[in-house]
Amino acid sequence: MSAQHIFDHASLGSLIRYSNRAPKPPARFVNKLRAWEHENGVGRLIRKEPAVQRATWASPACITLHCGNYSSHGTVVLTVRHSHCVTSPLEFTVVEHPAPGSILVLKHWAGSVELLHLANNRVAAELWLQMNRYSDAVLEEVLDDSLSGQLDLGRVA
Repeated sequence: MSAQHIFDHASLGSLIRYSNRAPKPPARFVNKLRAWEHENGVGRLIRKEPAVQRATWASPACITLHCGNYSSHGTVVLTVRHSHCVTSPLEFTVVEHPAPGSILVLKHWAGSVELLHLANNRVAAELWLQMNRYSDAVLEEVLDDSLSGQLDLGRVA
C-alpha cells in the first residue's frame, strides 16, 4: 500500500510496517544496515496531517508513526517518530488495528488529531491521563475495525 492509502483508510492507533523493499544487508555493513533500518520498520500511526496550500508554499498530506521510546531509569528521554508524506516511495502495510474496546487518548493540534496513548480500557486511559497531564485530551473508544476513525468523541475533564 502507499502512504496515501494509509492516510485515507488506516485508523489512528494502527500498527504500520514500512519498507523500501530492499533486502536487509549483513550486520558487518554497519552504515548500510543503519540506512536500511531507517527505511524499514514498524510504528504506530499517531497522526494524519492534511495537505497545506499557501500562497508561497505547499505541503502534501503526511502521516506520523511512533516507532519507539528510549528511556533511562523509567523516564522517557527520546521519542522516535517518523513522518512520511503521502508521496513517499516506501511501501506501507497495516499490521494490526486497535482492538475493539481499547481507548484512544487524543489531542487536537492545529487542525489535526494526534494519538497520545492507546489504552486497553477506559480505566487504564483515565489513569494514564492522571499521570500525564494534557489539557483538552479526548477519549475515543474503538468499537470495531470497520468503524475506527468514525467514533464518538467524549471530552475528558
